Amino acid sequence: MGLLARIRKEWFIIGIVLVILSAKLQPSVGVKGGPLRPEVTVAYFAVSLIFFNSGLSLRTEELTSALLHFRLHLFVQSFTLIFFPLAVWLLLRVLELTPIDQWLLKGLQTVSCMPPPVSSAVILTRAVGGNEAAAIFNSAFGSFLGIVVTPVLLLLFLGSSSSVPFSSIFSQLFMTVVVPLIVGQVCRRFLREFLERKKPPFGAVSSAVLLMIIYTTFCETFSNPNIELDPTSLLLVVLIIFCIQISFMLLTFAFSTTSGSGFSPADTVAVIFCSTHKSLTLGIPMLKIVFEGYEHLSLISVPLLIYHPSQILLGSVLVPTIRSWMTGRQKVHTHTHTHMHTHTCTLSSSSSSSSSPPGHIPFLTSSPCLLSYSLVCC
Repeated sequence: MGLLARIRKEWFIIGIVLVILSAKLQPSVGVKGGPLRPEVTVAYFAVSLIFFNSGLSLRTEELTSALLHFRLHLFVQSFTLIFFPLAVWLLLRVLELTPIDQWLLKGLQTVSCMPPPVSSAVILTRAVGGNEAAAIFNSAFGSFLGIVVTPVLLLLFLGSSSSVPFSSIFSQLFMTVVVPLIVGQVCRRFLREFLERKKPPFGAVSSAVLLMIIYTTFCETFSNPNIELDPTSLLLVVLIIFCIQISFMLLTFAFSTTSGSGFSPADTVAVIFCSTHKSLTLGIPMLKIVFEGYEHLSLISVPLLIYHPSQILLGSVLVPTIRSWMTGRQKVHTHTHTHMHTHTCTLSSSSSSSSSPPGHIPFLTSSPCLLSYSLVCC
């Protein structure tokens, strides 16, 4: 792959690095009262645009096919929004005894409270060949659920940003998150054919707006001389994030492949990605709203900025391995199922032949088994 192609593919990750460097060089541009006026452009317009864009791009009409797989949905949402935050909270009780920066540790807790992403889990599930419909459903449903659950979890585990009352937080969430999302979905009803034909770059638009939010967040940090980022703490947090991702992927794999789970290999693929991935696109705007005016907001945001590219990197590396496992399991399942049907049909045919009255045609008695066998083979 050429350099330009690589840059085009990884432009968002490169953009994160560039906007942070830009904020370091000239923080006065993105601070409150500066030329960008983030207290208006980011707090209202940028956040609203991201969620309107999400509403416009979410294909909720495709979710009906996966709606009835209740056990899978319950597992994914419970793991993402209940088990994940609690497990990280327990881990942080231990990590607080170490010299790791406390604000980065709080950032790990914010990561755990985030809903699943709208795109990356679906893309990786599709790349493996897993249950894409289930991945789409859980990503979309988790995003809607996260609008309510994530702010509650953030306030529960971390508290609010002091002076901002809960009523103000939720009213702003409603106006800048819920309303734009609903408006986007309503617009999609009338523009569906046009959107399917033209395929606008929804992801690129949201990512570009997100870079602006990240830039203004770090401008606030670098304009405050009292805030410093410890390089050792940052490196340790990166290692912890990779350990959390690998551990939780193995855990979801173990649970979803037990004999009583009822999940197919394709279901397991969707479970692994949807349960362990976290949304940066929804997460950063929510942090901006819930912790508005918090001087350590950028430090709290750092683990989420690390988690996003690392989950894509780790998932991409594991795609061939997971695909090989899924294909192997499906072949074993199909072979076993076919063998059982063949054996049953043979026994049934033999029994019918031996006990049939004179003039009876054995084929007519065994035809249901033969039909079942034909369907399995096809």
